[in-house]
Amino acid sequence: MASNSRVLALARARANTYYERWLEKEGVPIIEGFGVSDVRRLSLKPWKRLRCDGAYLQLRGLEGITGVYVGRIAPGTMTEPEKHLYEKIIYIIQGEGVAEFQQQGRVPQAIAWKPGSLFSAPLNATHRLINNGSEPAIFVAVTTAPMILDHFHNERFVFQSDFGFLERYDGEGDYFRPGEQRYLAANNQQWIWETNFIPDARRVLIDAQEQKGAGVNLTQFEISDNTLIGHLTEWPVGRYHKAHYHGGGAVLVILRSEGYSLMWPNEWGTQPYQNGYGDRVVKVDWIPGSIFSPPTNWFHQHFNTGPERALQLALRCGSHKFPLGIRVAAIRAGVYTSVKQGGTLIDYSDEDPEIRRAYLAELEKKGITPDMSYALAANDD
Repeated sequence: MASNSRVLALARARANTYYERWLEKEGVPIIEGFGVSDVRRLSLKPWKRLRCDGAYLQLRGLEGITGVYVGRIAPGTMTEPEKHLYEKIIYIIQGEGVAEFQQQGRVPQAIAWKPGSLFSAPLNATHRLINNGSEPAIFVAVTTAPMILDHFHNERFVFQSDFGFLERYDGEGDYFRPGEQRYLAANNQQWIWETNFIPDARRVLIDAQEQKGAGVNLTQFEISDNTLIGHLTEWPVGRYHKAHYHGGGAVLVILRSEGYSLMWPNEWGTQPYQNGYGDRVVKVDWIPGSIFSPPTNWFHQHFNTGPERALQLALRCGSHKFPLGIRVAAIRAGVYTSVKQGGTLIDYSDEDPEIRRAYLAELEKKGITPDMSYALAANDD
């Protein structure tokens, strides 16, 4: 019979997922919490597998759905070529270089990247990043590695499979040409943009989409036939989003301006300060380079306190072309529909008064004129 200490040790070992145990073997820092204020200031360590410096972000809201890591490539060096059975989207924070891709049996392809570039390594295609600039290159990668590694719990299968997903990527010469096709999704009237490469996400056209707030622009992009996709959201100076909640796994990256986001569990209600939870509402201050992730069914609300239009990148599972069941449920819940109508969004007229009071005080401190007529009108209805 096993001793009590051995039983306890076994129980502790089984508490961690296969992905979590794999992270510990990777030999780089694992940073926990709701988010990080600036990925450029993270303490990274040499990463033998990828041959660059790196760190994993185990954020509260990822919940085994998505994984996040940050990499730093020294000038004149490159990452180790890799391929894998999980999806991955890369966003370039700093630096210039080239990404190389090769589907087995096909001619290699390359694209040039710079700050703001966003692309996805096609599933199980060999790829690497080359820094040909004069400064360290810093990138963020969001993946579906947790779901894949937890499901198969076999690293050799995940990283050494020879299967080519040719229906996704067959080495087409125009594969990484920025896409031009945009259309409105029938289920939620959201703009969809099909593209496998965004040269600079900070300078693209974002479509008007005011369900989440007055003056908000939002475009969802479908990339590399992934279930892992994303959207770009932009909103004016002196304004903020309506609060809403959905499932976990979304990774939010700030690309422009400064401000903060509030997050709280939906069981605290639509007015957490009035309900006595004000001291427990999570506030995440952000600038370009900040990353955070709202947990499942937590209201989250974004406030622009900077002198320019705010721009946010959200990377998540939620493809319109290839829906993933865990995200379909969130869409059906109604992130664009008021909680009063069975959805998960708080209209301006229903929000906690303390939220607007604190925001106006923050703008006053920074000398920024609020643009709140839309919200005040909602309160008069």
